[in-house]
Amino acid sequence: MIKGAIFDLDGTLLDSTGVWGQIDIDFLGKHGHEVPPDYVEIITPMTFEETAIYTIERFHLSATPEEVMAEWNEMAYEAYANQVKIRAGTKEVLAWLQEQGIPAGVATSNIAPLFEPCLRRNGIYDYFHSFTETKEVERGKESPDIYIKAAEKLGCAPSECVVFEDILPAMKSAKKGGFITIGVRETTWNYEPEVLKGCCDYFIEEIHDALVLLNRLK
Repeated sequence: MIKGAIFDLDGTLLDSTGVWGQIDIDFLGKHGHEVPPDYVEIITPMTFEETAIYTIERFHLSATPEEVMAEWNEMAYEAYANQVKIRAGTKEVLAWLQEQGIPAGVATSNIAPLFEPCLRRNGIYDYFHSFTETKEVERGKESPDIYIKAAEKLGCAPSECVVFEDILPAMKSAKKGGFITIGVRETTWNYEPEVLKGCCDYFIEEIHDALVLLNRLK
């Protein structure tokens, strides 16, 4: 029986991956660089600050992590406040969890000033019991730390909690932490289905597919 559900935001509940892809292009282009083929895969599990530090070191930028993060946030704010939409079925799944008395939480590398206006505009903010950001833990999503903290906020043990994620490193770490892991396809990553299925307990194409699965697990 599941007693809690933890959701990643970007790419899992929010159709926002393209926003960050364009920010990478615009930001690095401004500094005279193209986005290397391996860049996105490397930074995706990192915390926001780790990403800034890595970017500064890799591209030899004369800026502080705080300056880089501030620039990224400024570039992203308008999109989150006014454009980013939720993926199909998101509200239905969250409403079902609420009806069942199963608290839902967020575990994200994003930050509240960006995601909170977006969740409110899309009408799903109040479905969540708690929010956990990677800056609250020592390591990014390459470790299960953020999911463990999110589960603590929900009052659940990892084995009683499902985690929804769209990136392989996060799926692997959540599974390593003892969580029931549900992989959600995000076409940007172009993962092979068989690879995805080997990294999580269950795999769904779209969030709305979770309703059938959750009914089986409840």
